[in-house]
Amino acid sequence: MQYLIVLEQLLNGVQLGVTLFLLAAGLTLVFGIMNLINLAHGAMYMVGAYLCASAYLWSGSFAFAVAAALVGALALGVLVEVAVFRKLYQRSNLDQVLATFAVLLISNELIRIIWGPGAINAPLPDFLSGQVQVLPGVPYPTIRLAILTVGLAAALLLYLLIGHTRLGMLIRAGASNRVMIGALGVNIRLLYTAVFGLGAMLAALAGLMAGPISSVEPGMGDKILILALAVIVIGGVGSVRGAFIGALMIGIIDTAGRVFLRPLLQLLLSPAAAESAGPALASILIYVAMAAVLFFRPRGLFPPRVR
Repeated sequence: MQYLIVLEQLLNGVQLGVTLFLLAAGLTLVFGIMNLINLAHGAMYMVGAYLCASAYLWSGSFAFAVAAALVGALALGVLVEVAVFRKLYQRSNLDQVLATFAVLLISNELIRIIWGPGAINAPLPDFLSGQVQVLPGVPYPTIRLAILTVGLAAALLLYLLIGHTRLGMLIRAGASNRVMIGALGVNIRLLYTAVFGLGAMLAALAGLMAGPISSVEPGMGDKILILALAVIVIGGVGSVRGAFIGALMIGIIDTAGRVFLRPLLQLLLSPAAAESAGPALASILIYVAMAAVLFFRPRGLFPPRVR
C-alpha cells in the first residue's frame, strides 16, 4: 500500500505545480516582456478566489462564478495596468518593487474592508465533491483532479497561444526587442495591456481553483507569490516552458517534503523534534533547490533565447 500513498502525493504535488504555473506564467510574461517586477500579482490570485466564492454564493451557478472571477480579474488587471503600472515601465526596478508592493498592501486592505478580516467559505458544486478512482484502490478528490486537468489544459492553450498565434508572435517579439516592434508599427501599449490582462486572468484562475481546498482570506496571495517567484527563478525569467517545469519541481518537492520528511526524521530524532523540524525543513527544501539551480545554471533551467 505504500506505493499508493506515494502515487497520491505525487498527484498532489503535480496539482500544486500546475496551480503555481498559472500564477508564475503571468508573472514571467509580465517580467519578460515589460521588464516589470510585479509584486502585486498575488493580489489577482486573491481577487479570483474571492470573486468566484462570492459569485457562487450569490448566484448558485458555478459556471457564472468562474466567468465572473475571470472577467473581474481581467477588468481589474487592465485598470491597474493603465492607471499605475504604465507609468513604471521606464522607472528603475526599485521603484517598481515599491509601487507594486504598495498595490499589494492596498489590495489586501480593500479585501478586508469589503469582505471582512476573516476567511470566507468557498463551497463546491456537487459535481466537484466526493472522490473518483484514478486507479483501482486509489481514490482521489474530484476537485484536485479537476484542478490538475484544468491546469494542464490551460498550460497547453498557453503554449499554443505563445507559439502558434499572431498574438504569441508579437509577445515573443516584444520579449526580444520592444523598441523594434514599436518601430514596426505595433501598438506596444495595447500589447502590454493585453499581456497584463492575460496574466491577471491566469492568476485569478489559479486562485478560484485553489480557494475550495485552502482558505479564502486576505493576504492569501502573498505566500504563494513567493513560491511563484522561486518558480520563475528556477525555470528561467521570461520562459513559459521553464515556468512549467519549475512549477512541477516546486510542487512535488513541497508536497513530498511535507508528507515524507516527518516520518523519516522520526528514525533519527524524537517524535516531538521530528514534528517541529519536518515542516520547517520541507519549506527549506524549495530554496535549497533554487540555490542549487542558480549555482549550476545562473539563468535558470530553460532561459529564453535572446539575440
